[in-house]
Amino acid sequence: MSGLLGARTCPGPGEASDLKSPRGARFREPLTEARFQQLFGDAEQEPELLAESRLSLLCRLWRRRARACSGPGAWRLLLARLPPLRWLPHYRWRAWLLGDAVAGVTVGIVHVPQGMAFALLTSVPPVFGLYTSFFPVLIYTLLGTGRHLSTGTFAVLSLMTGSAVERLVPEPLGGNLSGIEREQLDAQRVGAAAAMAFGSGALMLGMFALQLGVLSTFLSEPVVKALTSGAALHVLVSQLPSLLGLPLPRQIGCFALFKTLAAVLTALPRSNPAELTISALSLALLVPVKELNVRFRDRLPTPIPGEIVMVLLASVLCFTSSLDTRYNVQIVGLLPGGFPRPLLPNLAELPRIVADSLPVALVTFAVSASLASIYADKYSYTIDSNQELLAHGVSNLISSLFSCFPNSATLATTSLLVDAGGNTQLAGLFSCAVVLSVLLWLGPFFYYLPKAVLACINISSMRQMFFQMQELPQLWRISRVDFVRNGIPPRLPPPISQHPQPLPRIKANCHGPKFCNPPPICIPPNPFTQRQGEGWGLHPFRLEYL
Repeated sequence: MSGLLGARTCPGPGEASDLKSPRGARFREPLTEARFQQLFGDAEQEPELLAESRLSLLCRLWRRRARACSGPGAWRLLLARLPPLRWLPHYRWRAWLLGDAVAGVTVGIVHVPQGMAFALLTSVPPVFGLYTSFFPVLIYTLLGTGRHLSTGTFAVLSLMTGSAVERLVPEPLGGNLSGIEREQLDAQRVGAAAAMAFGSGALMLGMFALQLGVLSTFLSEPVVKALTSGAALHVLVSQLPSLLGLPLPRQIGCFALFKTLAAVLTALPRSNPAELTISALSLALLVPVKELNVRFRDRLPTPIPGEIVMVLLASVLCFTSSLDTRYNVQIVGLLPGGFPRPLLPNLAELPRIVADSLPVALVTFAVSASLASIYADKYSYTIDSNQELLAHGVSNLISSLFSCFPNSATLATTSLLVDAGGNTQLAGLFSCAVVLSVLLWLGPFFYYLPKAVLACINISSMRQMFFQMQELPQLWRISRVDFVRNGIPPRLPPPISQHPQPLPRIKANCHGPKFCNPPPICIPPNPFTQRQGEGWGLHPFRLEYL
């Protein structure tokens, strides 16, 4: 404004003005050729000025790149790619070490039976679930930014991978396979599952190279809940043959859920009474223990490890009663000790599994990013969504060399880690130590473990996902169209903070908006899009989202 006013002049005493204007008005001086060249320069000199500006821009970019490639720039890059270098120097050893140790050991104890159980969902031998509970956890501890995130086997991914493995390597129609033929079939299925882990890891690394971590911004909580709730229903139906002792092949393709239900109802008279009894007793123990852990989480020093107690009791009962030989109860069998030899997956299978690896990669990123964001908001720290892509991509890619199937963050063990007092990623090292002891020394103790117990662990671990369906009536009241779609988030207002907040009322007058203090208007929290630390705030001149 001052420049414009300075460019205006008043007519001199001897100048005539034919414009009728008020007294004291100022006018802009005429724009002559000399004035134009003074303000904008000569047109012939414009290419030289552009060349100089481009040269200066290139110099600035070169200096920026040089600073990035310098010693401090390399250190900043190393800090961004190895998060332990940032949080480990500030680690509170006296305050956090005990909590991380207790939480890590607790999660590791749960990883052992849960990993073997989810391996059955993937259609591979149980020991490969232990491998998947070890290598990905170790890699994420070094690369992940979620301090309270627990990675490993996840039921949704195991179910998706198992469906693809059954389609790529189907079991012969006869079903009566010899020991050697069974080993060959298992080896082919393990190779297919490892190839899917390799493919999904490569896709996530490609997403990291393209900096697609911003996609986590568009993840809606109803979408994730609809996905996990639907997967929980599929897991329940797929485990019915193991609960009832029915040797039925897995149904694949469209309407596999209804095909499995029809096959189970048809073969129900041939159920194994011994395995049915084991399943009923296991569920009768696991479900109440999980309910106690949830209701008394504030009073219990550490959650009750119901899974490992059930595994020990069932193994001792099967060994002492010879259930495997007398009543034909299916058991886990011998768990080979040590680690498998690193082997590159069959790259010739990659074109066949790309279509299956893409949804696995997207679900891995969606679930992991959502869980990490929830606990980051709750405990007031930030995560890097692109670094999460790198962590899970490298985790799946490297673990596939050790015959692991796709893995991600898990809902049950993450909640267990937080409830047990975990504070940082260091808890993952204690979890790896527990799984390592089982792989090296304690594997033979699980020889007589009935597979029906693993199926019960699969179903009981879906408890939290089943309870998410209680929100469906409220979703129906908000948007019936989105309820029918079952997975598209409803059109809800932005999230409101957890506690009801009074909103001041705006009173309009001739001088603009004025704020007064009437009785507060309380708005209840939103159960669908609520996040810790978010809410509405008021600016003196506008309503803005904080």
